[in-house]
Amino acid sequence: MPRAPSPNSIDTQLARRVQRATRGTVFTPASFASLGSRAAIDKALQRLVASGNLRRLSRGLYDKPRQDELLGTLWPSVDAVVRALAGKDRIRTQPTGAYAANLLGLSEQVPAKVVLLTDGTARSVQAGPLQITLKRTTPREMAAAGRLSGLVIQALKALGAKNITPERIRRLRQTLPAAERAKLIQDIALAPVWMQPFLRELARDGDEGATASQAVSSS
Repeated sequence: MPRAPSPNSIDTQLARRVQRATRGTVFTPASFASLGSRAAIDKALQRLVASGNLRRLSRGLYDKPRQDELLGTLWPSVDAVVRALAGKDRIRTQPTGAYAANLLGLSEQVPAKVVLLTDGTARSVQAGPLQITLKRTTPREMAAAGRLSGLVIQALKALGAKNITPERIRRLRQTLPAAERAKLIQDIALAPVWMQPFLRELARDGDEGATASQAVSSS
């Protein structure tokens, strides 16, 4: 009979961490770097994949699959994959394009190809049917990363001035907390000049009696 692994072995410790993690969590070998050598961690991950406790998404990327009664095994969320990549390389990321607009509810389009700006190395990662591209950019573009203003600026860039309607501005004013909207003014200088009237309208305090039409007409 094969000997049971030691309670302190890398295999056991790694398996224990995976067992404690919530379904949908994404891992990289760096997630377990404190347990031992990269070679030993890779072998332990391979064994967990073989046992069905982990799924290999692509090279160096694994997840603990989520299950749905109707849909079966689900792919991980974009956010879970990005968190794993950011933790591995200690980078910052900023959603951009259609993904940023979707996160704010400005677009119903769920992109199969997600683009994020980063201050780290440019790369593309495949996670099942999802392709995530990390695009290296300038310090200015990353200055508001991790803040609402960064997400709003990128989402409005993706839409373009002609598509930023009063209705979309009203929707953002209704869904985003007033305290968070007020902070947009702090980063307004990071936005293109054409976008700044929209950000001022979003940050404005008060009821919806005054619509966003003034911002639209002045842009």
